[in-house]
Parts: sequence; C-alpha cells; structure tokens
Amino acid sequence: MSVVQYERRGPVAVVTMNRPEYRNAQNSAMTYALDEAFYRAAADDEVKVIVLAGAGKHFSAGHDIGTPGRDADISFDRRAGLWWDHVGKAGAESRFARESEVYLGMCRRWREVPKPMVAMVQGACIAGGLMLAWICDLIVASDDAFFADPVVRMGIPGVEYFAHPWAMPPRIAKEFLYTGDRMPAERAYQVGMINRVVPRADLETETLALAERIATMPRMGLALTKKAVNQAEDLQGMQTGMDAVFGLHHLAHAHNAETSTDSLAGMDPKSMKSAAEKPTPTS
Repeated sequence: MSVVQYERRGPVAVVTMNRPEYRNAQNSAMTYALDEAFYRAAADDEVKVIVLAGAGKHFSAGHDIGTPGRDADISFDRRAGLWWDHVGKAGAESRFARESEVYLGMCRRWREVPKPMVAMVQGACIAGGLMLAWICDLIVASDDAFFADPVVRMGIPGVEYFAHPWAMPPRIAKEFLYTGDRMPAERAYQVGMINRVVPRADLETETLALAERIATMPRMGLALTKKAVNQAEDLQGMQTGMDAVFGLHHLAHAHNAETSTDSLAGMDPKSMKSAAEKPTPTS
C-alpha cells in the first residue's frame, strides 16, 4: 500500500497521506513520497491547484516517533539541500543533517511550489502535521479539526518549520506553544490561521469547490501572486526567523540528549497523548 496516493480530478491534483492506522504519522517514506507527488503535480500542465489531504479520521498526528514503520535511520534520495547524509553520523550531526533535509528543507521547497496548494484538514493536525498544513496557501478545516504543537513538553521550542508567529498573532502563538493545548478549528479561524471551517460531511466537497474556483484563474497570475505574498512574508522576517529557531530547536535536542534518556526527553506517542489528555488545572 502506497503511503501517499495521487489522483487527478480535472485541474486539481489531490495528494493524500495514507497511513490512517497511525493517524498519518509522517515517516521518511511518506515525506519523500509527498515530495515526489508535489513534483509530479508541479510538472503537469493540466494541474492548476493541489489539494493536500489525509486518509481516515485525521489529517496528521505529526512526525513518526514510534510506529513500526519509523525509518529515521534509513537513507533516502536527498534533494532538499546539500548537507551530507545523516546515516552513520553521531549525535547532533545526524539530527541536524536529517532535519535540514526532510523537515525544514522540504517544507520550504514545498511552500514555493508555483501552484496554489490547499490543505484539507480533519481531526488531528499536530506538530509535524502543522508544518504540512502551513506550507499550503489555504487551509479548509472540518468542524471536528483541532491543531496543536505540544513539543514544548519535550523542552523543544516548536516544530522545525517554525511558522507560528506568521500563522497566527505572536501572543496567540506563545499561548499555543506554552500550553500545548489543542486549538479547535473555530478558534483557528478566529485568529486567522485557517481560511474556512465547514461541517465534516462537507469537507471534501467544499475544499474541491474552492480548488476548482481557483483553477479558473490564469496559471501565471496564480504563480506570481503566490510568489508576491511569500516574498512579503519573508520581508517580514519569516525565513531568517525560521533559520534562527531551527538552531534553537537543535540546541534543545542536544540538551535533551545530554540530560535525559534521548533527544526527545524520553517522550513517546503514549506519554505525549497522556499529557495532552490531562485536565487543565483551574484556579
């Protein structure tokens, strides 16, 4: 079974993460398959818009930190940067090389795909799932969707593609990170992180209708408009800010490796889920 499915629906390419039994946790096989799918859509002159989806009940629970298909120790065909391969390297060198490629590098390149991209989000959109939603130009979410970046529980200041202060106002971003709490779709809409909230039953219909409407615009106009808005974000410090936080991210990993059991501070999917489900203390 392919971990990513690709389907053409007229002028729309639908790219679907396909590990529903693990809430579409992203192993490297999925990451590189997404890369291939986005290249395919970008090269197809008949494709005007790309929709990114997740099979099953959830969009994505984030990076794979504990499924049987976790493959962080395997080499893939590196294309996102010129860093050497992470396999066979020790400590921070391995983590930095790998995450420069599969996390920050790929997400940055996907953000620049010269065709509009629309994320279709249901259920969980957590940590690494946020990165995939945020590289898209528009986000349509079902009313049962929620968003969270709980990695501060690991002592890490947010995911590698640190778009938080651009995806939402800075004070909201701080609360989002400091608490690790789930942000419901309606709240995400209120703070401007997503474009639309629709009933779960209508998510696919509404998302494809939006994609098809965008697809009526001229290709070059869409590409230049996307580039214009992305450049404005970068002039507001998005790229340099993200570079700075990527260094802090790896400082946190290294600190964890020195002071705890591993670079994730001993956290795993079960402990992260348990922490997220604890009731919030009241005063």
